[in-house]
Amino acid sequence: MRTLLMPMELSIQMVLIVAAGVFLASFIDGIAGGGGIVSVPTYFLAGLPAHLALGTNKLSSGIGTVVSTIRFIRGGYVDWKLAMPSVLLALFGSAMGTKLQLALDEKYLKLLLLFVLPVVAVVILKQRKLPEERGEIDPARQMAVVLSASLIVGAYDGFYGPGTGTFLILIYCGLGKLDVRTASGNVKLVNLASNIGALFTSLMAGKVFLILGLIGAVFSVLGHYFGSGLAIRDGSRIVRPVILIVLALLTIRVISDLIA
Repeated sequence: MRTLLMPMELSIQMVLIVAAGVFLASFIDGIAGGGGIVSVPTYFLAGLPAHLALGTNKLSSGIGTVVSTIRFIRGGYVDWKLAMPSVLLALFGSAMGTKLQLALDEKYLKLLLLFVLPVVAVVILKQRKLPEERGEIDPARQMAVVLSASLIVGAYDGFYGPGTGTFLILIYCGLGKLDVRTASGNVKLVNLASNIGALFTSLMAGKVFLILGLIGAVFSVLGHYFGSGLAIRDGSRIVRPVILIVLALLTIRVISDLIA
């Protein structure tokens, strides 16, 4: 009998695929976000259908994100004045995005990403590095940029997901003028909130393989712990190249999904 805990048969092969793929994804995510580029295909490779893979990924990635979020908070790399309203908007946006995902074909968003990703890559390549110090910006404008990005990218996270943390870091640093470590810390909180919103919506729809997701969460915790440690220690020296790798992988994935 199929249940919420076991919507399909669990195998050793499935567990091994998820363990390896989710660890790698979470290591990347802990540094610069975008781990969903690896973790979502991992659940597909393990044999989960699309909506179940997306929902289960939110469980494991959400639990792992808690670890990297705590590391950034303990290091003092969170701007709470910006973070708290961002979290609320990300929660709302993510829940709405997930509802849309359950109702629509995601190919339309993938087509849009094909135009967006090259532009983002060019912007990053033109920058020598992400800022180690805060830039000058009117506080009201900074608040508007950060909150708008949290809502819109949070909705994207609920609908599709891969690259969410990367997009937020780029906006927070480029338009919001945050330094890379504070941007990363705020992104972890927002990403955690959007994961929770999407996970709750997927759970209500019965689209989470709980046992497999909890197994994946163990390896997600390990990946986030080591990845976030590197980001805190090395700042833009490690974050910028990982962002470029994430954008390249996301472009390849989107193209392969569209031609499949």
